Amino acid sequence: MSDSIESSNIIKIPVAKLNLGMFVTAIDHNSGTVAIANAGQIKSREAVIKLVQNNIKHVWVDIDRSSDSCGLKKPEKQEVAAKPMAKKANVSRETQQVQAKKILEEAKNLIKKVLSETFDGKAVEVAPFEAVADKMIESVMDDADAFKCISALRSKDAYLLEHSINVAFLLVTFGKHLKLDVDMLRQMAVGGILHDIGKVKVDNEILHKPGKLTPEEFEHMKLHQVYAVEIMEDTKGLSQISKDVCLMHHEKLDGRGYPKGLKGDALPVHGRMSCIVDIFDALTAARCYKEAMSPAAAFKILISLTPFHLDQSLVYEFIRCIGVYPVGSLVQLSDERVGIVWEAKDRDALHPIVKCFYSLRYKRYTDVTMVDLRKSDLNIERGISPSALDVDPAPFY
Repeated sequence: MSDSIESSNIIKIPVAKLNLGMFVTAIDHNSGTVAIANAGQIKSREAVIKLVQNNIKHVWVDIDRSSDSCGLKKPEKQEVAAKPMAKKANVSRETQQVQAKKILEEAKNLIKKVLSETFDGKAVEVAPFEAVADKMIESVMDDADAFKCISALRSKDAYLLEHSINVAFLLVTFGKHLKLDVDMLRQMAVGGILHDIGKVKVDNEILHKPGKLTPEEFEHMKLHQVYAVEIMEDTKGLSQISKDVCLMHHEKLDGRGYPKGLKGDALPVHGRMSCIVDIFDALTAARCYKEAMSPAAAFKILISLTPFHLDQSLVYEFIRCIGVYPVGSLVQLSDERVGIVWEAKDRDALHPIVKCFYSLRYKRYTDVTMVDLRKSDLNIERGISPSALDVDPAPFY
């Protein structure tokens, strides 16, 4: 057994990190490694719970015999996957925001092109999306604040494009928080960018209707997932994880979602993550028929959807990841100034740097000032949505 454990294709991981589909070959007792008679893939959460109850802290997992959807990085991809992790020289926030804008524009142009080609019946090419995903991962690994600020600028007439990019970015940010490997982040990002691809075949009047859909219209809208299944089947080189993110973001833990009505353990972690980030981004976006909701208000709705729709533990992890006052969101300080949460790296949620530009007390713009709440007597009173202001905050991003 020791010979096989030393193989580069078998790794030791904590029981807490076990995912469905991982192939367990041995357990790690305090007294040494013990081969198990019923070695095989983890098929249910109950199997993981039994290991925990038996006080097993670590197990040995065979990467090659694990399913593609379990999140393990295959050996042949390690060199490629490591590239985005390369350390870069420190660059200014201004430079980072310029780079973030370029990534966003590149992603928008790519999605526009692919939507047009898909409408014409052409198959989706995966490689360009992987290239954009790598740049997105690189940006998040370096410092996510710049990307968060740029992506917070939303326009009502570009929702489909911006929503797809933001879902991908949120999945990468959330995945990094959960310490998922870079190859997994890449696959989730590709799935996030493509997650609404089926909407290209939805009736335009229904897709862009400035109001609540009728029951009949909603049933038609739900067909975008059926169309997505067809598009995914014709897409070569798309990983199962990317497909899952695309096809599971409307599923619910209680089995009442669509398109397949998946329930419980049938929804893998990355599928559950996609449900959470899709709803959060939709709530915090301005649409032609609704104003953007503040992140705090959106978090309340996410919590209300647990545990029957969303995974409760993952929702709370997502809130920890994003923060009560996310970078790019608007806040009111205790002196009634309004500002953009500008920097939060290596800070607690209540003490970011805030870029102040407006006074609610005096109803006028102020000199733009960076307020470091770790060095100030001021504090954040509340998060606010852009619609609560009489002015446009966009020029200050």
